[in-house]
Amino acid sequence: MPSESVIVERRDAVSIIHVDDGRANAMTFEVMAAIRQAVVDADADPDVGAVVLHGRPGRFSAGFDLSVVQGGDPQAVRNLVSDGGDLTHLMYGCGVPVVAACTGHAIAMGALLLLACDVRIGADTESKVGLSEVAIGMALPGWAITLAVERLSRRHLQRAVANARLTTPAEAVNVGFLDEVVPADDVLDRAVAVAADLATTLHPKAYAITVVSLRGRMLALMAAQSNEFRTAGKF
Repeated sequence: MPSESVIVERRDAVSIIHVDDGRANAMTFEVMAAIRQAVVDADADPDVGAVVLHGRPGRFSAGFDLSVVQGGDPQAVRNLVSDGGDLTHLMYGCGVPVVAACTGHAIAMGALLLLACDVRIGADTESKVGLSEVAIGMALPGWAITLAVERLSRRHLQRAVANARLTTPAEAVNVGFLDEVVPADDVLDRAVAVAADLATTLHPKAYAITVVSLRGRMLALMAAQSNEFRTAGKF
């Protein structure tokens, strides 16, 4: 599904997915579908060796579309959250590396997108990163818990998930949401450089096979949890 908020750019072997809705980069049905299609297209293109997911200035993503979350339709919320699960599943299981260019705030679903990327480059700003769901009255779905347990530092897991603690990007490196921070103006170029290096140094077939071996059981669990939430999820 096309979205004016999602634009794809190619730089040699790197496919860059730019997300910019002019506001908070909310994950709407349309935006997530457009990102999903861009990842699928990149994975299917033999000339693409890596993907970069890039936010707008100051905002990587503030999370799910609040008009749906607060709209009073429980099934619509289940569908939105399950679509988020499907997207993170696709990204984490992608046959080419996915690098995040985290330009600012990455909250709730925005933080989960970071966890679904192989390498996360963040802007060293005063923005916030983390899972705010419990603080706003939502329980994280099973697929999000699975991803968080897999990727976050065990030492920080309780505070990051159950206590809904948000951190600065610099602190988020220790927690496990980011791998490094750089000046805001350098985020995209650094992410593209990391992606280009991965595209050049990794054997495509070997990488894809290794991802299945390394993450296959977890990805199968995430898929089942996302499907279950769609039909009977609690939030």
